[in-house]
Amino acid sequence: MTDREVMDFDVVIVGGGPSGLATAIHLANLIERHNAEVGKAGQGEPMAAEIVLIEKGKEIGAHAISGAVMDPKGLDALLPGWRTMTPKPPVEAEVHEDYALWLTERGGFKIPITPPPLRNHGNLVVSLNKFVRWLGGIAEQKGIQTFPGFPGRNLVRSGSAVTGVQLQDVGTDKHGHEKPNFEPGGILAAKLTVLAEGSRGSLTKQLVSDLGLAGRNPQTYGIGVKEVWEVPKGNCPPGLVVHTMGYPLDARTFGGGWVYGMGETEGGKNLVSIGLVVGLDYQDPSLDPHRQFQRMKLNPRIRRFLDGGKMVSYGAKSLPEGGLYAMPKSHGDGFLIIGDSAGLMNSMRLKGIHLALRSGMLAAETAFECLKLGDCSATATASYARKLAADWIHDELRSCRNFHQGFHKGRIRGLLNAGFAQLFGGKGLLWSDNLPSEPGHAFMRKIDAQFDGNGKPKLAKLPEDGVLTFDKLTDLYNSGTMHEEDQPCHLVVTEPNLCSTRCVEEFGNPCQHFCPAAVYEMEDKPGTAHGIDLKINASNCVHCKTCDIMDPYQVINWVTPEGGGGPSYKYL
Repeated sequence: MTDREVMDFDVVIVGGGPSGLATAIHLANLIERHNAEVGKAGQGEPMAAEIVLIEKGKEIGAHAISGAVMDPKGLDALLPGWRTMTPKPPVEAEVHEDYALWLTERGGFKIPITPPPLRNHGNLVVSLNKFVRWLGGIAEQKGIQTFPGFPGRNLVRSGSAVTGVQLQDVGTDKHGHEKPNFEPGGILAAKLTVLAEGSRGSLTKQLVSDLGLAGRNPQTYGIGVKEVWEVPKGNCPPGLVVHTMGYPLDARTFGGGWVYGMGETEGGKNLVSIGLVVGLDYQDPSLDPHRQFQRMKLNPRIRRFLDGGKMVSYGAKSLPEGGLYAMPKSHGDGFLIIGDSAGLMNSMRLKGIHLALRSGMLAAETAFECLKLGDCSATATASYARKLAADWIHDELRSCRNFHQGFHKGRIRGLLNAGFAQLFGGKGLLWSDNLPSEPGHAFMRKIDAQFDGNGKPKLAKLPEDGVLTFDKLTDLYNSGTMHEEDQPCHLVVTEPNLCSTRCVEEFGNPCQHFCPAAVYEMEDKPGTAHGIDLKINASNCVHCKTCDIMDPYQVINWVTPEGGGGPSYKYL
């Protein structure tokens, strides 16, 4: 058995995104305020909590990616004076104009009335990784220990109680043997562990499964594929927000696009955030979200924003879209689950940063109470559930509780369902409620059913490749993604024989399509049933977790690679 160093903390926060950093900052503020009151009153006990935040990226913000138009409500609650803080918060622009487009293959039109959920006046266009880096600086100023490049590999448990986090080992080769630089991952023992891993977090996924914490509905996800472009001034002014529906997705596939005007560059040009979200509950086994995004850019209504510009950054991430009924139980003995890990996203508004920040605050208040009481049991952490239920987080999620499920029967029915939700407090079509769902991968159809027995069609090469549209490897280069090559594959296929047998026949190996980073490819291999087998290019992985979510057999398990591996996002 490997001998591991044990370090003791009061609170361990797993994940350096908005929710995790909000937890750290607010908890530090609460402790500071408490100690000031104790000092002033001359009675009571001061607190001195050991708080540590770990992040798998090589630096805080390296893996942070979102659209992003942020509702400032969460930041106003966390840091009321943020507008006058130094250093200045990295806001790209305040939204001054917004509208929605209905796209067709040859163009499209402006929707006369912008749907209420897509109205964004007063919201803020931000680069999430810049924003997260800024929050990270505040956390460090408040004395929070932040450890980037230290992924949590396993939760340490005693029965159903979480007692800490085991860090990822370093220095194991691809065959599982120890290299000369081998260091076993230490154990961060904690009174309370806060899981803020983001969408489809590996520790959260295992805990929810082991303890039966899943919500009423299974969680469903989308994938967002995004580029940032530098374009001539005037193409897309800062603060312009455009959302799209329709093309390039068919009427059975949930999703839509965006174009956001970011700030100006030092050279006087504009930065533009552009991307496409595709629901990971689609039917077509050959659907490729990255390819659909490239097709979207060819539309003349979208292309005009990018003319004369160049792509400077790329990334992809999954996002939880299941809503209120898909949220897991988010507290227990020694743990809390927050942010995207808890499914806190409003998919009708395409927003989650403000919910992540607020959930982090509520987690901090719960942690503060638990530390004061000396009790982090499930009874004590249940305070978090009560706080969520009484907060505006719950009110907002309740208003869209049936939204995503409505699109399981196609776009038209989904839009009608969304209209009812707007008019009748979140209820679905014809005042229905508690709409059920299934795991996204269950919607994928087999090749014969999807293509009427004609086999999977071959796709033509997109026009203007390398100018307006890019292949996956070109885009990947602009994500800054790197991993240690000689390490165990962090994409664990538990039944590899399926890839060269049943999956070829039934689904046509959809992993080579749904992955936005060319991680999975089918290569020639004589002697296999169909002459091909799966090759995994693990070093390409951008940590979006799409494979873990959408594999039709659920035999791909995403686990953390060595610390510091993955993308190194900028602008995203």
